[in-house]
Amino acid sequence: MRPTPKIKTPFTVFSLLTLTLAATAGAVQAADTKGDCGVPNLQPCPQPFDKVLPAAKNMLTWDQGARVIGFRNTYRLYAGDVFATRGAKPYPLPEADRKLSDVQYSLAGKHQGLADYLKNQSVTGLLVLKDGKIAYEYYGKDNTAQTLWTSRSVAKSVVSVLVGVAVKEGKIKSVDDKITAYIPELKGTAWSDVTLHQLMQHTSGVAWDENYALPDSDFSYMTQCEAKPDPYDCVLNLVRSVKRKPGIMPGEVWSYNTGGAWLVGRVLENATGETIAKYLESHIWSRYGMRQDGVWHALVPGKVDMGGHGFNATLQDWGRFGQFVLSGGQLPDGEKLLPNDWIARSTHWTLAKGSVTAAAPKGQYGYQWWYNAPAPDTDVEPKKTATSDQTFWALGIYGQTIAINPTEHLVMVQWSTWKNAETPSSLYDEQAVFVNAVAEALNQK
Repeated sequence: MRPTPKIKTPFTVFSLLTLTLAATAGAVQAADTKGDCGVPNLQPCPQPFDKVLPAAKNMLTWDQGARVIGFRNTYRLYAGDVFATRGAKPYPLPEADRKLSDVQYSLAGKHQGLADYLKNQSVTGLLVLKDGKIAYEYYGKDNTAQTLWTSRSVAKSVVSVLVGVAVKEGKIKSVDDKITAYIPELKGTAWSDVTLHQLMQHTSGVAWDENYALPDSDFSYMTQCEAKPDPYDCVLNLVRSVKRKPGIMPGEVWSYNTGGAWLVGRVLENATGETIAKYLESHIWSRYGMRQDGVWHALVPGKVDMGGHGFNATLQDWGRFGQFVLSGGQLPDGEKLLPNDWIARSTHWTLAKGSVTAAAPKGQYGYQWWYNAPAPDTDVEPKKTATSDQTFWALGIYGQTIAINPTEHLVMVQWSTWKNAETPSSLYDEQAVFVNAVAEALNQK
């Protein structure tokens, strides 16, 4: 998520030695069986297939070396549900005639280029698509075109799109429905009067501590739940136990809430009768034409997936998903899977208290998509372009990104391992400025 003043530097940093001592520290030793991808029914095996993995319960305190290994093997650290291509012909991503050779921008008055960006952002994968063609593709830290990288909260935006598909199908009657119509076990809790619209905009008014740096925050507890043998009951009990902020009604205050985002996934699953992974597979992954199977983090395999994060896929398939969204949800055969106004509704930023900032005077959050721009007093260039306000963002901690500008026909995907979950905030400013600079560079004649 975008940083807030409450976020602090993580409380512990594990050294890369954690990896070498992983067997005695609770890490997972991958099976040596030939052809075993670590997840049932996953083919082909992602590459690289690291043998020793960091412990899942320490996800928030991995150092950057451990995070590279952990993020490209997250699909093996937890139970998972595969979303398969079903043998579909991959949607073509041809090489662009005009390649992105360099990008010029400034940050805090200092001139920067493409190599600086890759270093500053700790980039492990970067893809730029212009007019549906590959203008730039980069893999770092031994990642490959077959690597499944975890999305963190970019998955929230994927779930948001799937909710739109379910609305178009009539599986979800209206985003104005109370979520208890789909999750009756929430009746009598702080979530009772919250609508799906409010849940997706994170204006539920339910108290949730998202602080990634504190070991006793709600998010940290959720991370610990996910590493337990029975993660579903643990997560459900945690989310059911939180309270409403005193005097705050649903819709009044924006506050980022992964517990609520998990419930968005539960609404989708209960409404459709399918896991997030299966619904993604049957409606988009196999029909748009992705190249490689992906894995969604499951709390109960085949029954309950993690709606707040958990999407693991290749760099190009992240890009294909971005192209699908850029098109307004249109399949290659022309069929529209999303309501005609769904992207407009998803990027109609809430004006609830907390969403409006100096950098986002019209609000910063929609249906689990972000508005991302530098603050007016930030010393960066190009701070804006003629179309930069139309760019919308899927953002995940440690630098995961899908940026989409429909007017520019531009999609950028970024994998990263920032040192801290979402600080310093200048890293977000740099992402926004970089996308502006990329758009300008690719428009030059």
